[in-house]
Amino acid sequence: MKPCEQTAQDWLAHRAFGGLDWASQKHNVVVVDPRGKVVEDFEIEHSALGWKKFRERLAPYGVIPFGIETSQGAAVEQLLEARMEVYPINSKSAKSYRERKAPSGVKDDRLDAWSFADACRVDGQGWRALRPEDPLVKELRLLCRDEVGLIQQRTCFISQLRHALGEYYPTALEAFEDWSSVGAWMFVQRFPTPQILQEAGKRQWEKFLHARHMWRTESGPRRLELFAHATELCGTLPMANAKSQLALSHLPPAHRGTFQSSSRP
Repeated sequence: MKPCEQTAQDWLAHRAFGGLDWASQKHNVVVVDPRGKVVEDFEIEHSALGWKKFRERLAPYGVIPFGIETSQGAAVEQLLEARMEVYPINSKSAKSYRERKAPSGVKDDRLDAWSFADACRVDGQGWRALRPEDPLVKELRLLCRDEVGLIQQRTCFISQLRHALGEYYPTALEAFEDWSSVGAWMFVQRFPTPQILQEAGKRQWEKFLHARHMWRTESGPRRLELFAHATELCGTLPMANAKSQLALSHLPPAHRGTFQSSSRP
């Protein structure tokens, strides 16, 4: 027998078995006894008060197994904090357990929680429970996950910015190839339209490039030449003004305040 497995007799010695159908704002909770009778059926908000209600309602049962269709996230963390035995259920298995209760396959939050609780009662002795992580390992995992999310968000912002610039400011796209560069974003903040760029003049262009350490022997003169003809490939002034607002809205939010304070000539 694997260490994570228990005999059916030992497993059914638990006072109850729980199932939680999670969502971003609220969760459905169902608890069944060892015979499969529903003994708790309630909903909680995903809030401090909601989880306080959860702990109070579950207190009479002590530490019991809980099935949930995920292995990470806030709901899992709260279950572990409440000292429950957490058993993650993969999506394929969750669908199968759901169909035991509703062969039609109708999606219902309460039904999902019930099906997870009963599946935990019937099959859970062979499942592997999650173990609380070392705090440092948990912190590192969450930081890595958040970093990936931020990178994806930045990539999305850059794609939207390039699309907006392509409609009214092709000179900017041609002058700067790397739009993950803060310098390119600062250029759009300082010279948001081709018309403003042309009005600023060569002296301000050079000053900007030198101040941002973007002047190079080859790229500097080429950029000045592009800037000089910026208004030849753009739309009307009203369109440029409107599109520039859209482009500026796609600058990564964390940098907008910095740009505003550092973009003055």
